[in-house]
Amino acid sequence: QKQLVESGGGLVQAGGSLSVSCAASGRTFSPYAMGWFRQAPGKEREFVAAIRWSGGRTYYADSVKGRFTISRDNAKNTVYLQMNSLKPEDTAVYYCAATLVGNYYVPLSSANVASWGQGTQVTVSS
Repeated sequence: QKQLVESGGGLVQAGGSLSVSCAASGRTFSPYAMGWFRQAPGKEREFVAAIRWSGGRTYYADSVKGRFTISRDNAKNTVYLQMNSLKPEDTAVYYCAATLVGNYYVPLSSANVASWGQGTQVTVSS
């Protein structure tokens, strides 16, 4: 199981930007996809964005399309999430995830996550 280490996040006002990153430890790393989930207090963990490791196709939840951008650096085994035009409802703990299995339509499912990051808090004030 790969260790995923997250960094970034923090506090920002509505309309602002934040970024989070997630680095996988070890030299050999070939996930099917990596991405981000988030969990707000009292809510279920939800999918945010994913990127296929080979090819780089990206996927987004409707709630973040046009505002968030996911990217990866294969050489650094790192995935990034740039969050713009943040809203108070984006406030949550953001978790990085990696999966070894997926498909074209659902590259990253919480049921198939092989490794989770420790989570990083993103707080958007109104």
